[in-house]
Amino acid sequence: MKVKGLKSMVVLLAGATLMSSCVGSFALFNKLAKWNKHATKSKFLNEIIFLVISPAYAICSAADMFILNTIEFWTGDNPVANRVGKTRNIKGDDGLMYAVKYLENGYQITKPDGSVFYFTYNKQENTWYMNAEGQEKKVLHFNGDGSVKAFLSNGLTADVTPDAAGVYEVRQMQAGTSYFMARR
Repeated sequence: MKVKGLKSMVVLLAGATLMSSCVGSFALFNKLAKWNKHATKSKFLNEIIFLVISPAYAICSAADMFILNTIEFWTGDNPVANRVGKTRNIKGDDGLMYAVKYLENGYQITKPDGSVFYFTYNKQENTWYMNAEGQEKKVLHFNGDGSVKAFLSNGLTADVTPDAAGVYEVRQMQAGTSYFMARR
C-alpha cells in the first residue's frame, strides 16, 4: 500500500514539474484542429477524418508540449505560430472592425476610416511604442522587477503589476479618477 502511494506521489510531482510554467500557444495542435474542422464541408466527414487521424493529435500535442512550447517559453517565438504578414479583422470595443497585420516586431492597425498606426516592440529596451501620424510614443516598459511602467497620454507614468489590478489602476489614472502611484 505504501509503495503504491509513493509511486502515485512521484508521478504527480513529476507531472506537476513537467507541466508547469511552459504553457504555450499549442500552435501545431491548433493548426491541425483548424484544418480538421474545415477539411470538408460536412461535419460528419470531418468527424470521420478526426477519428482516422486521432493519433496525429497525440503526436502534435506531445511535440507542442515538450518541444515547441518550450522553445516559445525561452525565446518568445513559436516556430509554428509564425503570423508575420498575415492580417486579421478584429472587432474593437467600439463595435467597429479593425484590420490588424502582424509584423516582425509588432502590429500595423488600420482603423475603419483608413488611418494606420503601429504598435512596435523594441527588444533592446524591452518597451512597446505606438507610432501614429509620424510620432512615436512609449506605451509600456517592462521593468526588471516584474512590474510594468505605463506611459499615459495625459503625461503621467505609473509602475503597475501586469494583471487586472494594474489595468484598472491605469484606466483610473487615464480617466483622472486616481492620483496615487502617479508620477510626472
